Amino acid sequence: MAGRALAVSPSAISVSINPQNPASYENVTISLSSYAANLGTVNISWIVNGKSVLSGIGKSSFQVTAGASGTETRIIAKIFLPDGEIDKNIIIRPAELVLLFEATDSYLPPFYKGKALPTEGSEIKVVALPEIKIGGSLASPKTLTYEWKKDYENSPGDSGYGRSFLVYSNDYLDEASNISVVASTIDGKYSSGGNINIGSYQPQIAFYKKDGELGTLWEKALPNPYRITGEEIIVAVPYFISPADIRRPELAFRWFINNLMLPPKIVEKNVIPLRVEGGVSGVSKLRLEIENTDKIFESASKEINIEF
Repeated sequence: MAGRALAVSPSAISVSINPQNPASYENVTISLSSYAANLGTVNISWIVNGKSVLSGIGKSSFQVTAGASGTETRIIAKIFLPDGEIDKNIIIRPAELVLLFEATDSYLPPFYKGKALPTEGSEIKVVALPEIKIGGSLASPKTLTYEWKKDYENSPGDSGYGRSFLVYSNDYLDEASNISVVASTIDGKYSSGGNINIGSYQPQIAFYKKDGELGTLWEKALPNPYRITGEEIIVAVPYFISPADIRRPELAFRWFINNLMLPPKIVEKNVIPLRVEGGVSGVSKLRLEIENTDKIFESASKEINIEF
């Protein structure tokens, strides 16, 4: 082959890797294609870390399992064309990347251990946690470059050096958004990627009892029906409603007893005192409706029966 030009240029044979940024021990499919040669009629050999593992006519696709994070799998695809041989070299460097998200403007009660879930129109923060090993050491996330995409479209304004998080507002019209990112070293030699689908959740109201000495009893929400005797104070908790400060005036709280709306409260809008007259028994329907007057799709309601 020395001193002889190939009819097919090496650049005319393309290599695709799926997934492009594999995780540890993930199956990786490598495919060859060409606009200048019929690869289905030529012999192709695949060599992995110096060992021949597959050979035959038209073997233009090959699957290999990536190694552990920080390792390299070196692959050579030898294409035997009628006028000579072309080698394509591929290196698989698996790495890990985790995406975490939470709503930045959703209400959560004190001591809640879960994360704030987004509702329609929420502001959402997505954080990338890459784990790229170089020579046995982890690369600092602050020294990596990040390429973010939202719904499969590049987001250049959020991408760049050290940009390990993305902040966006979800759309009222979309059921979910797909967020993806590729984190790479400066030289592009090492990278890891991930994607996540983030949907919208409906705000949920839970009722709790407020004790005169212990305060709100967070460990257990009130069942339906709920029996009271004498006087009790009920606290409503609108999980994940926006904004996070439920004292804001755009959050309208409307309390109803047996479909009769009570006078609006200016302070402690989420608290309602109940009192049972002596010698009276029965069932009353307690309902709360919450609406964000600035967001037409932001609302929640809850109803329980109060036995006395």
